[in-house]
Amino acid sequence: MDRSEGPHHPAPDASRRALLLTSASALGATMMPSRLFAEAGAPRGALARSRQGMVTSPHELASEAGREVLRAGGNAIEAAIAINATLCVTYPHFCGLGGDAFMIVSDRNGASFTLSGIGQAAAKVPQDGRPIPTRGPGSAITAAAAVDTWEQAFTYSQRALGGRQSWRGLFQRAIACATDGFPLTPSQRFWANFRAKEIGNWPDIVRVFTAEGRIPEAGETFRQPDLARTLTALAENGGRDFYEGELAHRIARGLEKAGSPLTVDDLARCRARNESALRVPYRGGELVSLRPPTQGLTTLEIMGVLDRFDLTSTPEGSADYYHLLVEAVKLAFIDRNRFIADPDFTDVPVERLLSPSHLDALARSIDPRKAAPWPHVYKTGDTVFIGAADRDGNCVSLLQTVYFDWGSGVVAGDTGILWHNRGAAFSTEAGHINALQPGKRPFHTLNPGMYFQNGRPRLLYGTQGADGQPQTLAAVLTRLIDYGMDPLTALARPRFLLGKTFSDSRDSLKLELDAGQAVFDELKARGHAISPIPAQSPLAGHPGAIRIEDDGSLVGAHDPRSDGLALGL
Repeated sequence: MDRSEGPHHPAPDASRRALLLTSASALGATMMPSRLFAEAGAPRGALARSRQGMVTSPHELASEAGREVLRAGGNAIEAAIAINATLCVTYPHFCGLGGDAFMIVSDRNGASFTLSGIGQAAAKVPQDGRPIPTRGPGSAITAAAAVDTWEQAFTYSQRALGGRQSWRGLFQRAIACATDGFPLTPSQRFWANFRAKEIGNWPDIVRVFTAEGRIPEAGETFRQPDLARTLTALAENGGRDFYEGELAHRIARGLEKAGSPLTVDDLARCRARNESALRVPYRGGELVSLRPPTQGLTTLEIMGVLDRFDLTSTPEGSADYYHLLVEAVKLAFIDRNRFIADPDFTDVPVERLLSPSHLDALARSIDPRKAAPWPHVYKTGDTVFIGAADRDGNCVSLLQTVYFDWGSGVVAGDTGILWHNRGAAFSTEAGHINALQPGKRPFHTLNPGMYFQNGRPRLLYGTQGADGQPQTLAAVLTRLIDYGMDPLTALARPRFLLGKTFSDSRDSLKLELDAGQAVFDELKARGHAISPIPAQSPLAGHPGAIRIEDDGSLVGAHDPRSDGLALGL
């Protein structure tokens, strides 16, 4: 598919919309297949191993971009930026320049910090009390902090880690993919097909991501010349060009024309925050994550509750195992929905929620033989996980997102930048902790993590999946830490998802079929409203993980449910 991105066009006519709908019917837009990405070219069934450095991401070309940086003597931060920039091209349905990003950075001795890149609400947001739309310009109401996250991380890399790679050089693979094209992924095709009925009403998506209304085939060459020019401008002028330079003015003009309330002043005020990590003890080590308004606190609460149980006496994959994890998830989600919001606007009792006394009380409240009720609303969303570790022991866990697949559906003018719809996470309910206010940061589901032992990083991890993120991480982390599995085995084992999904609106417990009939029967007997999903279902999340062994060697993998890949030097 080779075309230039031109001016904003009106919605596609009936014939073009018919093409989109016909394309969707090939897969079916109401069911998730058991494996989305069987066509992906690289083998997925092997662990990556190395003593010199490792990267993992959901796309092979992006992982290769990071490995190239490490091979050239770059560090983990530089590799992570190169990966993320490339993913903004090759995985546009899940991440992009017009989204937010979250990073945990550590050196080999455990000196760590987080960058929380959350764009704030526009200074002039609608205050009429009407619900915020989930798509369109009415959802494009928060700035995008991903690029500033990269800029701040790069500055730290040069100052503290002796980074030798040029900022411009980190964008070369991304620019080449946007200019020359790359084979369109099965994932991108699937999500275009899955949203075909909606895409027909999103003229920017039709203009930039289809071939005259036809959803491209997996493997078809896909080019984005407008985005290539934007990436080139960032490479040449630096990250703040996105917020304060000529590029910022182009972005603001495009968003204004689309109907977004964001202005160039809103972009100029956007900054990622450098913060200390939240920590909770686990099995003699420490798990770390990001502060509110992310749900890093939620993942740490779950794991803090599980730390109060002896999992060595609980067979992995048994009904007892799944029941315990699900009940811990429920308790942490109740706290999340009550308390987590932008701490600039509301008090979030972080210390109390992670205190030993509170975690003890939550653990005591779990009935080992009976499921607690679960009436809570599910939050959707998509993102990508990036992990990088270099030969000097520096480590990065990074998540980046446009919120829903295809974000707001709005592309900022001629920049090729798909803007996120994270503003839809706000509430317009008066008095709600996440009520929309000018300059406020929305609640965020993203929470990459690290695990430290003896003060040093041992695990890098994160996952796609919105509400599913803490649930997926609970399963992956217990398997990695408590049961000693290697990353690929831990990622491949059956997982669960509590709540609604794309294809099942019931607030039931979804569990992959390969958990076994005996487990299903026992969980039903304990009162779980359980629904089977196919083995290796993409609904169960797309995590990645890198483990640092005692001798400093690295072993890693990306979820076999995805088309991702871990690569070592």
